[in-house]
Amino acid sequence: MAATPNKTTFDSICGEIRKRNFAPIYLLMGKEAYFIDKISDLLSDTVLTGAERDFNMLTFYGMDSDVNSIISSARRFPMMAEHLLIVVKEAQQLDKFELFDIYAKNPMPSTVLVLNYKHGSVDKRKAVVKNIEKAGVVFESKKLYDNQVPGFISGYFREKSIGIDEKSAQMLTDFVGNDLSKLIPQLQKLEVSLPESSRRITSELIEANVGISKDYNNFELQKAVVQKNILTANRIVNYFEQNPKDNPMLVTVSVLFNYFNNLLEIYWLPQKNEQTIMKVLNLPSSFFAQDYMAGLRNYNANKVMEIISLLRTYDAKSKGLDNASASQGELLRELMYRIMH
Repeated sequence: MAATPNKTTFDSICGEIRKRNFAPIYLLMGKEAYFIDKISDLLSDTVLTGAERDFNMLTFYGMDSDVNSIISSARRFPMMAEHLLIVVKEAQQLDKFELFDIYAKNPMPSTVLVLNYKHGSVDKRKAVVKNIEKAGVVFESKKLYDNQVPGFISGYFREKSIGIDEKSAQMLTDFVGNDLSKLIPQLQKLEVSLPESSRRITSELIEANVGISKDYNNFELQKAVVQKNILTANRIVNYFEQNPKDNPMLVTVSVLFNYFNNLLEIYWLPQKNEQTIMKVLNLPSSFFAQDYMAGLRNYNANKVMEIISLLRTYDAKSKGLDNASASQGELLRELMYRIMH
């Protein structure tokens, strides 16, 4: 039974595969390799049993293959199995990729053809994409936005029956960012570091294994700024100044800019409550909305616009523009003073 072609979210595709509702063709493309690999690996694990793979699974590499040979193989019948599985890795290196249009118009029902097209996408206006979408599944794997990363981290651990609190997920997001090729190894490191008696990632575990201080990080600095806790903010800035390699000002300014830019957007909402804020900013839980409610109480719209301008100015200064001698620690301390006064 073929998967429903228009269900092209990562979760829905994986759900159909687990139900053994396979499409005859999967075009998995985009800049984020992680989701492409996850879908492709799930198909490799699900379509065939271990015994069936010897005769019914073929792997091609774009640099060493041609489209006609792949299509010829795809038109074979499986041997003592329900399906033939063909996985094409690095499909973006294939010459004349558009020739798959011929096969997509009349795919072999018993074949599951998986095209892993990484680091870019095929133009969706092309006939080959439109016909693959009619016959099977086209999935574009996009880089996560920063506000999606905490939810991704929580979901990653949830699949492994491991818990993580919102603060810890945000700490990892602020430290690593949205590059999953860098984030996944950190998550794996935390997974293997869990004590046998625990199935929960804590800020203490992160501090011990990733190198982020549980008390002195951008998450806690933002919280101090939002609450206008000058003493705590200064303590964190002092720590950042003593550990500049682990706490670059560029990252701190980016975190604060994202917060105040979102806060400014909230000022124009007709209803300023946690539910509305969560919906508008696509926040994973009310935990994050509470910081915006506090920001509304402590900063008016004019001050927020002034802060956004300050963040741009100090970002430029941290890169050497109109700054002859001030260190990043000195700049950050000055910035904190001007934000909270």
